[in-house]
Amino acid sequence: MATIRRFLSELRLYFSNHVVTRVPVHTFRLWYYRQVMGFELGDGVAIHLGARFDCARGLRLGVGSVVNENCRLDSRGGISIGDNVSISAETIILTADHDINATDFRGRTRPVVIEDYVFIGTRAMILPGVTLHRGSVVAAGAVVNRDVKALDVVGGVPACSIGTRNSELFYRIEYLRILH
Repeated sequence: MATIRRFLSELRLYFSNHVVTRVPVHTFRLWYYRQVMGFELGDGVAIHLGARFDCARGLRLGVGSVVNENCRLDSRGGISIGDNVSISAETIILTADHDINATDFRGRTRPVVIEDYVFIGTRAMILPGVTLHRGSVVAAGAVVNRDVKALDVVGGVPACSIGTRNSELFYRIEYLRILH
């Protein structure tokens, strides 16, 4: 019975990452992610074509937030994304890694938290255990390995502070494309 359950779980993930992610009908993808993958998705969210997931469940996406095309979201350790967050194309968010100092190289998970009004640039990478506080910005290509303060702008490898964002953040992201 456990083998059958594991097979069905793997089939659900395979179908999500190789079929659903290519269906150019956004409402179908959102239905699948909510009903089959068990993701918690707020109103007005957008998950664009090519988004890939490492497991079912463990993803919460707030109102009006956008995951652009070809992102990888590893929700094994849990990903919580607030409202009006913009995640640019090809971003990678990891919540699992291996303990390189453990004699058995065991895996470990640590959640990623992304608060409201965060902007993540193209091809950025967020590593396990990181919190991006309200209104922070991650520059394109940055690798974030530690928490980012509210309204801080970070860039580079590893990411470090390169500026501060305006604190007047009241916008609502609406980036739903019909066939995207």
